Amino acid sequence: MDDMDRAILAHLAADARISMATLARRLKVARSTVQARLERLESSGTIVGYTVRLGAAARANRIRATVLLTIEPRALAAILTRLKAMPEVEVAHTTSGRFDLMLGVAAEGTAALDQVLDAIGAMTGVKASETLVHLTTRIDRAG
Repeated sequence: MDDMDRAILAHLAADARISMATLARRLKVARSTVQARLERLESSGTIVGYTVRLGAAARANRIRATVLLTIEPRALAAILTRLKAMPEVEVAHTTSGRFDLMLGVAAEGTAALDQVLDAIGAMTGVKASETLVHLTTRIDRAG
């Protein structure tokens, strides 16, 4: 990856809907150069997809939580498969230390969050869980 690739990624991170023509103009290169670079970044796995980031208005009524899981040995693959099917689970990280997985969860309210937590806790292979409900966001560099 060179400076041109990094510049393309920076522009896409700021606005993934930017047109090829606009991107080429901003980078002062031919549109075909940008297209070829994008195809290479996609085929190499550097870019794995384009997505929508919800703004504050769409997230306003959602309750968020971090869920820490301790799981049985060799249960990770099956648990991840089940978690992927749950739209409320936005992110899952393996961790070191006392817990095996750290989940980012968002639901429409406390009752919905409670149902999600019950479903996660009932999964075969989940030994223990701890939930941290998010109250006020003080710093958010990702959103």
